Amino acid sequence: MSNPFTQKNTSLIIYFAIWFAIAQNHFIILYMFLNITFELAVADSLVYNIIYCFLGLGLWYPTRYISLDEDKIWKALSNHFMAAVFSSVIWAYAGYFILSNWFADNQSYIQFLDNSLVLRITFGVILYLVLISFYYMIFYYKSFKEKAGHELKMETLLKEAELRSLKYQINPHFIFNSLNSISSLTMSDPKIAQQMTINLSGFLRSTLSHNDRQMNKLKDEIANIQLYLEIEKIRFGENLDFNIEINPQCENTEVPSMILQPLIENAIKHGVYESIDKIIISLVSKIEAKYLKIQVVNNYDPDTASRKGKGIGLENIKERLRLIYNQDNLLTIEKSENIFTANIYIPKEQ
Repeated sequence: MSNPFTQKNTSLIIYFAIWFAIAQNHFIILYMFLNITFELAVADSLVYNIIYCFLGLGLWYPTRYISLDEDKIWKALSNHFMAAVFSSVIWAYAGYFILSNWFADNQSYIQFLDNSLVLRITFGVILYLVLISFYYMIFYYKSFKEKAGHELKMETLLKEAELRSLKYQINPHFIFNSLNSISSLTMSDPKIAQQMTINLSGFLRSTLSHNDRQMNKLKDEIANIQLYLEIEKIRFGENLDFNIEINPQCENTEVPSMILQPLIENAIKHGVYESIDKIIISLVSKIEAKYLKIQVVNNYDPDTASRKGKGIGLENIKERLRLIYNQDNLLTIEKSENIFTANIYIPKEQ
């Protein structure tokens, strides 16, 4: 975000107009109330206000990079106070140096400059605080508008996701195949059929209840994924195996609801369905730097033609992560020989 006064010519003209008005008042006070000669009053007003006019444009940068977060507000205020004093001292003495050299022969004016230094420094601190306050108002107003825009776009995306949820979260083929498997198992193995029915019921209940929730604890997401995999394990038998390793420190981390489901579906669709060999799906979570890293790995048969798909699940993951965390690099895909790896990075709160 650049300086709001330099973004448009109109804003810059308004900024200079404000300083012109300040310079006029400066001149009036010197000339009419302090009996400073016309020439000296004009020079004093121009020198000091031109210097601070350009200094004020630079004050945008400490505003931009010193955040007023609740846990750091006192540190930020102390930094600004020191910066206000330092910049005001530099400003006051810079003007003093210029004017004292221009009017070195006028001892009464030099004496006036000496006596007014403390007052000028005080006024400089006030100007600093006023400008900084204005900059913060602009900064947080723009941040609020951007956040509101992101939230509106996210709400739109979530509404679209609800309409497509059975397409990328609850695959109808998965449900039909599971019901057919249960029907067959009721005759050959009633206990397994009962367990599969319980798992399917729990999976559907959890999935549907999370459709209207944006965030969920990782451990709850994993529990639902485990139900899904256990159902698929019954269907595919020895052709499918899975391994889940969750770092205990990660369990209560909030993650976008149903963010893992498309990855597991993708692993089964392009792994188990298309291979005669045993497919192993591994899901691992760990803390990596400032992120919670969730990795889904599966082997697949590279010689088998991949089933064509629209990639709705992966695109949905990428878009949701971008809108929630305002980063474009939170989903990475890797292929090496017969291994497919998907990595999700969830930023941890600082």
